[in-house]
Amino acid sequence: MKTIIEPFRIKVVEPIRMTTPEQRETALREAGLNVFNLRAEDIIVDLLTDSGTGAMSSEQWAGVMRGDESYAGARSFYRFLDRVQEITGFEHVLPTHQGRASERILFEVVGGPGKVVPNNNHFDTTRANVEHSGAKAVDLVVDVGKDPRSLDPFKGNLDVAKLESCFKEVGAENIPLVMVTVTNNSGGGQPVSLQNIRELRKVCDRYKTPLFLDACRFAENAYFIKQRELGQGERSVAEIVREMFDLADGATISAKKDGLVNIGGLLLLRDSELTTQARNLLILTEGFPTYGGLAGRDLEAIAQGLEEVLHEDYLTYRIRSTEYLGEKLREVGVQIVEPPGGHAIYVDAKAFCPHIPPAEFPGQAVVCAMYRRGGIRACEIGSVMFGADEPPSMELVRLAIPRRTYTQSHIDYVIEVLAGVHAERESLSGLRIVEEPPALRHFTARFEEIRGGN
Repeated sequence: MKTIIEPFRIKVVEPIRMTTPEQRETALREAGLNVFNLRAEDIIVDLLTDSGTGAMSSEQWAGVMRGDESYAGARSFYRFLDRVQEITGFEHVLPTHQGRASERILFEVVGGPGKVVPNNNHFDTTRANVEHSGAKAVDLVVDVGKDPRSLDPFKGNLDVAKLESCFKEVGAENIPLVMVTVTNNSGGGQPVSLQNIRELRKVCDRYKTPLFLDACRFAENAYFIKQRELGQGERSVAEIVREMFDLADGATISAKKDGLVNIGGLLLLRDSELTTQARNLLILTEGFPTYGGLAGRDLEAIAQGLEEVLHEDYLTYRIRSTEYLGEKLREVGVQIVEPPGGHAIYVDAKAFCPHIPPAEFPGQAVVCAMYRRGGIRACEIGSVMFGADEPPSMELVRLAIPRRTYTQSHIDYVIEVLAGVHAERESLSGLRIVEEPPALRHFTARFEEIRGGN
């Protein structure tokens, strides 16, 4: 069949407030031209993030009702633990309230001044937590991963030769772990091949250094491996997922992505000593090890979500619906990061607004224009998010698609709005920052337009 239908029926609906252009202009000005500062009720289609914004299933909601809220040793924790161990094979599983809490605990233990943490591309909170510890975050994605037009199937790979050079330059004693983000969020949602993870494992073994996954979108990455990697097509996604985790010494996971829930995270470890240190921090800052900052109902929802995310009819729908958005945008002349990613489509803001230099934030200009025209909220991933010290290699606008939330008509509306913005792109103005925090500035910075705007 050419039409990929949603493998679910809609059971509950949430009304959308339809705003006018005048209302949106007022809201955007009050928000300092930063869509993070907008009220959610002023958004028509929210593509800011796929993190915790998806819809849960009837079985997940049933799990919420079954939640055991005992402080210690709740049965909901053991259901959660059994599911995670079944999928990943990790003995030590620490629940946290979300992925960045797992990152903070990990890098507080292994990071510190003088340390270097290589990754294909660190995402925002990962980089911030590495650097907050005093360590340095280094991005070593393959060169083809910096080319939006390349059709290479695994543009998220970490460059093995660059990693070897990093070890030789800074010394293995200064690299506490190597991390690889699957899929590579900062690089356009591009997948990492199983062969690449195997090669990274060999390098880490040679230097006696742990290999960690930032595995927020592990199932989507495994689906891409099944579809694109030679020799993997006959394997189940679950089998590929298990090999990915078997190759790693640890993982941080935001369950708000492929856990299909609204809140929650995991820290997976093999080393017992590291687990003891991490567990002590967990108790200090998150909660007892059998709830880790979550309610029992949250643990039940994660356990069920981790099962549903491996259903291949769901993953077929998920990846194909994202691909549909990318194909239609290309048809109307919008350059995206190709091939389409798993959880989002990334618009090439440099190509969209060649008249706006990176220092004037072309991605943020496109984000503001999308909201003005159609009430769509998207996320800049470029010089606002990552350019405080030096310009990143790409200026992108991420259209992150919440899981099981929007229909094709919503996506068609997004295409129409972005096509309209693209047709009038020469009128877009660059921006300057007038207020920003010392870290993660994209969340709360305020902007003004340099030439008056549209």
